[in-house]
Amino acid sequence: MGQAVEMTEDAAGRLVEVETRIAIAARGAKREAADVQLIAVSKTFEAPAILPVLKAGHRLFGENRVQEAKGKWPALKAQFPDVKLHLIGPLQSNKTKEAVELFDAIHSIDRAKIAHAVADEMTRQGKRLSLFIQVNTGEEPQKAGVPPPDAPALVALCRDELKLDVAGLMCIPPVEEEAAVHFAFLAKLAGELGLAGLSMGMSEDFQTAIAFGATHVRVGSAIFGSRGQA
Repeated sequence: MGQAVEMTEDAAGRLVEVETRIAIAARGAKREAADVQLIAVSKTFEAPAILPVLKAGHRLFGENRVQEAKGKWPALKAQFPDVKLHLIGPLQSNKTKEAVELFDAIHSIDRAKIAHAVADEMTRQGKRLSLFIQVNTGEEPQKAGVPPPDAPALVALCRDELKLDVAGLMCIPPVEEEAAVHFAFLAKLAGELGLAGLSMGMSEDFQTAIAFGATHVRVGSAIFGSRGQA
């Protein structure tokens, strides 16, 4: 029990370390640290592990699964109503209603069916979410994301036809490949499509992502510790 308490309290200290690393990386890239939003990825962690980070003043969090987020965030949001919650994992069409209710942004729009479902649900709820198109830059068959050649058409559908608020692009590079290559590709594609947002970079490579223009970095274990420890 004592070790668990120590791990959760350490999260606030690790948050400061990550923020410092972001500032250093931004300065090295001749960017402002304020232009990089830190999404603290709290997937698999329960309220006791998240509270120290909330109490430290952080308000932007990411979750992978709608059902898991639904089980813990309504109570946390009641205590911290200014929290912003981003869905960074794949979205199933049968979870669209709950996702639009709970989240402020979705980073995983990757096909027309989901884009239409989100657009319809936002209309029903009278709510606007910020959206990112997930691009499968490594073209991995087991991974979510639109294939790069199909990304322009999906962006056009979302932005021009469905009138959605497309903030930018998101990617998760293949683990066995150099992340920088994928970050550079995503940044180039976003530029060609006139999109400013780049959701890329996780605990192992967020500093590299910042060098390539990341506007949102998704950091979990570097803040909360290894999954299941906190």
